[in-house]
Amino acid sequence: MATDAPPPEGSTEKSPAQPTTEAFLAEQAGAEFGELRRSYRSFAFPLTVAFVLWYLLYVLLSNYAGGFMGTKVFSNINVAFVFGLAQFVTTFLIAWFYSRHANAKLDPKAEAIKDRMEADA
Repeated sequence: MATDAPPPEGSTEKSPAQPTTEAFLAEQAGAEFGELRRSYRSFAFPLTVAFVLWYLLYVLLSNYAGGFMGTKVFSNINVAFVFGLAQFVTTFLIAWFYSRHANAKLDPKAEAIKDRMEADA
């Protein structure tokens, strides 16, 4: 939809100063950034491996343990259906746990680094 209105005037606020490449490299080599990276990796990697293994278990059982997966739990609900739903539940739980972890541990450290780098620039 076209309009004859002029574009809005630019903001008078200045964007934060951009640090130099050397500042980024120095920060990356620092202990605080290393701790942030360690905190992320110590949470994300184990959960990723656990979820991939859980998913592969589901696929392997579906392919090679048809009798077990076809076992009725109640009514027309079988083990395969329960495991399939559990895949969705674990996906959402992992996302929720990560969100909590990021809010509590990662975001404050990242914000402190960002603020310091913008102040130094």
